[in-house]
Amino acid sequence: MTEGLNRRKSVRVTDRVMLAIQPVPAEKMQTVANDFQQGISPYNQGELADIQLFIGAQSALAGLRERDADLADYLQHLDNKMNLMLKQVRGGESPLDALIMRKANISANGIAFFTDTPARLDEIVEIHVVLLPAYIYVYCFGKVNACGPAPEEEASGSKFRVALEFVFLLDEDREKIIQHTFKQQSLALRNRRLNP
Repeated sequence: MTEGLNRRKSVRVTDRVMLAIQPVPAEKMQTVANDFQQGISPYNQGELADIQLFIGAQSALAGLRERDADLADYLQHLDNKMNLMLKQVRGGESPLDALIMRKANISANGIAFFTDTPARLDEIVEIHVVLLPAYIYVYCFGKVNACGPAPEEEASGSKFRVALEFVFLLDEDREKIIQHTFKQQSLALRNRRLNP
């Protein structure tokens, strides 16, 4: 049930991303897919509002930081303070609280990452990923393709490597991932040329 049947060649980049993964019943993915077929964006779900506000603010701050680092730092502190106050007023956790910085391999077809929690093969998961440093937010669903022990050389000390195949990903989100991976590859190649 992958959105966008025109598959592109997979391009993989090892990157640091903010990631939240949660197992969900297949019915939740089907509901989101059915809503999308009716013209309702997956991003219109109420619980995604916190993440979209956070990502929008961080993206704007990243752009501002290039022009005025001091002003961006000041606004970042104000944003952090407002987020703490909102959390105290609302109580409970938001999906934003589950976002964890991880090393991941991401492509237009899936994502692999290291974790301390094992995943069951063929399990459907809800995925929130923030591509850094541009703070690009992607919400989608995936299916666990592989879960095995993390290689010993993995520096993070995580116990497992989990690989997911995207099973519901909007075309525009797939394009965001492709553009991000190309940009990261270009930066890596340029750095390699400058620092042989």
